[in-house]
Amino acid sequence: MQYENTLTAARALDQQDPLRAYREQFVFPMHSGEQVRYLCGNSLGLQPKTIRQALLNELDQWAEHGVEGHFRGELPWMHYHKYLTAQTARLVGALPQEVVVMNTLTVNLHLMMASFYRPTPARFKIVMEAGAFPSDQYAMESQVRWHGFDPEQAIVEVAPRAGEDILRTEDILQIIENHGDSVALVMFGGVNYYTGQFYDLQKITLAGHRVGAKVGFDLAHAAGNLPLQLHDWGPDFAVWCSYKYLNSGPGGPSGAFVHERHANSPELPRFAGWWGHDEKERFKMKKGFRPMLGAEGWQLSNAQIFAFAAHKASLDIFDAAGIENLRTKSLQLTAFLEQVLQEANGDRNLFRIITPTDPSQRGCQLSLLTDDRGKALFDYLAENGVIADWREPNVIRFAPVPLYNSFEDVWQVGQLVGRFIR
Repeated sequence: MQYENTLTAARALDQQDPLRAYREQFVFPMHSGEQVRYLCGNSLGLQPKTIRQALLNELDQWAEHGVEGHFRGELPWMHYHKYLTAQTARLVGALPQEVVVMNTLTVNLHLMMASFYRPTPARFKIVMEAGAFPSDQYAMESQVRWHGFDPEQAIVEVAPRAGEDILRTEDILQIIENHGDSVALVMFGGVNYYTGQFYDLQKITLAGHRVGAKVGFDLAHAAGNLPLQLHDWGPDFAVWCSYKYLNSGPGGPSGAFVHERHANSPELPRFAGWWGHDEKERFKMKKGFRPMLGAEGWQLSNAQIFAFAAHKASLDIFDAAGIENLRTKSLQLTAFLEQVLQEANGDRNLFRIITPTDPSQRGCQLSLLTDDRGKALFDYLAENGVIADWREPNVIRFAPVPLYNSFEDVWQVGQLVGRFIR
């Protein structure tokens, strides 16, 4: 679809947007007395206005009840993780017993790998995408070494073909098949942080299971960005953070998914903690770990209440807006950004967009691979009130988030890029 690249047209699109009111529920940083054009939600989402009161409520709960706050009040702390379960399950397409909010992202990744990366001398390899987020790379390296293997032999990275920027699904599937019964784990990001490519998670899951491997996903850049169907797609586990598209604040809590086929598997190795122990027996303080049913059985400790309260405030917004509705707007907003950027670039070739052109293979992110003027362009945008993201050596990432970005935001960014190039 082609859009009219004018301010009048952008404002008309905003007037027609059924989600436009959600923008008013977020706090925008200011630049020279005006709200910034914030296109950095793939790094840190904006603050929902409801979070301040949510945190104050928990401070009041603490002040009024002290330790009894675990059992009193509207949301007793004892059960706080349960207040997030239904919304989380809807967000990622899971059954309630398959999800839990706990810890932070890489902590949860290690906990899941303790259970689902169980290498043997014959089956020890991990297949992952080349150029994964560094924390994932470090987690894989350390897990492999922990089990006594050499990362050079144990980690198989799938890279784009020469001269290409994104992975072909057929190449991912072929490499999994080629390594066959030596693969212990297939571990992919849902959306690659650098290129913005959304992988075909269902096909990757099927390919991994076909060779007898376990399959896991890091959905840091997918949760809250795209509709997911984790239960139906069938990976063994998934993890994600909440501070990017889920707007739960810096260092916000992580989510974890464990497929229901592992729900009642007390024999499955795991690192245990008392909050994962059978809640009916938890306060008897006895030896002998008996895990809770489902994903809750991977919990270690009781909830970080303030972080969970912020997260719940954001999940309330997602539940009201609906992830499918957000996806509909995201497709339009990202397509509009793609058009205005390409028209600004023209034949001057300051950059090329390395995110897939196929909307089904991307969320609300476009990554621009720039020439040696890229950092100057990024700085120019910042000086003019646009917050985007710079990734070394020469990529600018824009994330037009449907909850709070407008078509006018996108149009203004295109205008600024065009002025810089001219």
